[in-house]
Amino acid sequence: MSELLAAGGWGLLAGSALLLGALAGYLVRVPPKVVASVMAFGAGVLLSAVSFDLIDEAYQLGGAAPTVFGAAGGAVVFTVANLVLAAQGARHRKRSGAQQAGDSGSGTAIALGALLDGVPESIVIGTSLLSGGSVSVTMIAAVFISNVPEGLSSAAGMRRAGRGPGYVFGVWASIAVISGLAAMFGYGVLGDASPTVLAVIIASAGGAILAMIADTMIPEAFDDAHLLIGIITVAGFLTAYGLSQWE
Repeated sequence: MSELLAAGGWGLLAGSALLLGALAGYLVRVPPKVVASVMAFGAGVLLSAVSFDLIDEAYQLGGAAPTVFGAAGGAVVFTVANLVLAAQGARHRKRSGAQQAGDSGSGTAIALGALLDGVPESIVIGTSLLSGGSVSVTMIAAVFISNVPEGLSSAAGMRRAGRGPGYVFGVWASIAVISGLAAMFGYGVLGDASPTVLAVIIASAGGAILAMIADTMIPEAFDDAHLLIGIITVAGFLTAYGLSQWE
């Protein structure tokens, strides 16, 4: 029971970064180039975490076939769900500019879209406790670091779209709580799963996160690109890689 609660606490900690980012994005008028920079750094962090933590771990657990199947499946599920939500007005949920203004009647879709982005990460945090009883520091750090710019960018766009603080902070606080519950699910429900099943699940989360990076984070990072964006993305990648080697 204590480890189940620990999983929830780690998921809540990582998800709380969304709320911190939202506070910064809503209360402070962050320049677009700064938003692009922090989003590029977050994208680099997650790209590294997917490569060296998720996909590699899935391969070690189940081999190539479950890893490829899981990653492709996760990307397909994310894309299909994203297409449905985009039709309901959540296409630009992570944009910091005026893109969200045309989606003013799509609050539920935007909230669900943010949930779609965050749940796979939290499930992986929970499953990381299954091997050895200690959480993956790399994954916690990667999710936390990448969640700050995601919350910042999306909340800045919500403010531009005319959404009130109650809605914005209510959305992100709720998702932080659900992130904790998803981590508990990852630990509690998947504890008896075989290595092959775990490999598929972890790779699925990796595929979904990779699709999310390409669909929502990279466009925001490069929308107001400056000459240092590429270096900042690599810096994020190397930061997460360094954490994975230290762990």
